[in-house]
Amino acid sequence: MKKIIYLFFLISYLNTNAQNKTVAPSPLYDIKIEGIDGKIIDLKKYKGKKILFVNVASECGFTKQYDGLQELYSTYKDKLVVIGLPCNQFGGQEPGAAEEIETFCRLNFGVDFPLTTKIKVKGKEQHELYEWLTTKAKNGKKNSSVKWNFQKYLIDENGMFLDVFYSMTKPMSKKIIKLI
Repeated sequence: MKKIIYLFFLISYLNTNAQNKTVAPSPLYDIKIEGIDGKIIDLKKYKGKKILFVNVASECGFTKQYDGLQELYSTYKDKLVVIGLPCNQFGGQEPGAAEEIETFCRLNFGVDFPLTTKIKVKGKEQHELYEWLTTKAKNGKKNSSVKWNFQKYLIDENGMFLDVFYSMTKPMSKKIIKLI
């Protein structure tokens, strides 16, 4: 009987310790995202640079932030890449097809930073990138939820989570720039 009780406590102890161990987060470089041109964007090519991921929409009150995103990208392109991820989940504010979105961004805001195909940033069909960005168990830093268009996620030079900035934070904000 003592052996059974001892065995029970030993198994209990091992299970508790296994559950308390946290898995170290992994960089996001293996996540696949499709560029607006249909080609895969290889995030590994941005190792050594910070990455700012922004869910964007052409018909949003924050759409003018494209100007600030382009300015941020142009100013810091030696150490930062901005990636715009069109999303139609907030008020249907990104209804266009890939070509329309790309043309709109280039003509109206001179955007030359990478854009992706439309993705889902929340819900059952949430893109793997946003699972990583919004889940502490994956990014190692914090849980978050995407509240609206133009929410920004900053990743460090090693592909690790730095911080999240909500829509009201302008791209050229001191909060963002101090981390670049």
